[in-house]
Amino acid sequence: MHPNQHSFRRARTLLPVSTLLIGLALSPASAQDSPPVLKALQANGVTVVGTFPSAGGLTAWAGYKGQQPIALYATPDGKHLIAGTLLDNQGIDVNQEALKKAVTQPMTDAVWDQVEKSHWIADGSGKAPRIVYVLTDPNCPYCNKLWSDARPWVNAGKVQLRHIMVGILTPTSAGKAAALLTSKDPATTLADYEQANMAANAKVMAAGRPKPLEDHGIKPMGKIPADAQAKLEANEQLMRSLQLRATPALVWRDDKGAVQTRTGAPDSALAAAFGPL
Repeated sequence: MHPNQHSFRRARTLLPVSTLLIGLALSPASAQDSPPVLKALQANGVTVVGTFPSAGGLTAWAGYKGQQPIALYATPDGKHLIAGTLLDNQGIDVNQEALKKAVTQPMTDAVWDQVEKSHWIADGSGKAPRIVYVLTDPNCPYCNKLWSDARPWVNAGKVQLRHIMVGILTPTSAGKAAALLTSKDPATTLADYEQANMAANAKVMAAGRPKPLEDHGIKPMGKIPADAQAKLEANEQLMRSLQLRATPALVWRDDKGAVQTRTGAPDSALAAAFGPL
């Protein structure tokens, strides 16, 4: 789904780094170790990795929130902590590389751990060398197109898609997503549903008139069980935390092991996410 074609319920905006100026008191003795104020930041969703070498003689901590690295500096008097960018006399960010080096691996591992623990439906062989997570709304025509476009990689055993089900597009999306998650055989049910919609959806997409998918074997649940509702809400929270605002949205590891994300899946982007055929 194009990012401008629908938005999230309960969406929230992450604060930019420039708003994270901290003026909380900490003792001079703790400024060189682990300032208590770091606990306040962590309670607000900032993950602090540890200290890193900083220019200018400041004590620096590396952290991140979502996909955003954050550099934290103690003032010389040890009474304040500042989040921001340290520039030299030429306006160059002197700590950018050190911060990136400190947070890249922990941030990557944390994101991958989150998606692995989400509530997904497997599509393809569990022995496939590449795993790609897909935020999928069962009514999203673009998700169905991605499902169709991915068949060469999936059928060849090169990629396993893991559909993280969300219900954000239409009033029946959550009911359909819950029906899929609670099915006795979610993988088969999802495959049958996508296959049943593929031909009709291809025609409306080619005509430039995308519309929500038909039911075709999935009856939206009117009353969603509490367990299924909790799974859907957790998946939507994950989507927001990754700042992915539409479906389909892809999450995968590239050839260097770094986590990549993308909203939308045009034909030209498939090889980057799925690898060569």
